[in-house]
Amino acid sequence: MTTLNGKLLCEVFKSSRKDEMYLYVDKRRGLEDVPEALLERFGEPVSALTLMLAPDKRLARASAAEVMAAIEEQGFYLQMPPAKEAYLLDLYRTPTEAKY
Repeated sequence: MTTLNGKLLCEVFKSSRKDEMYLYVDKRRGLEDVPEALLERFGEPVSALTLMLAPDKRLARASAAEVMAAIEEQGFYLQMPPAKEAYLLDLYRTPTEAKY
């Protein structure tokens, strides 16, 4: 990974199979470092955005430093969908009675 003054030009892809799953990669290398098995599970990568990462940049679910370290070590960072709250899953599974 090549950084410019400690920054990284990053491309973010969203999964075509799983809502809120994203793959961050070095823009210059693209998807070439992402294992084929991961791409098969991820589905067709859809380019979502390109951004400049710096270690102190704030991201929604991870620190930019963590994302940059993963890209440097393995060539990508995989952001999984947020965990669903257990009580929400219970509400979803509980049948409701319709009263008319």
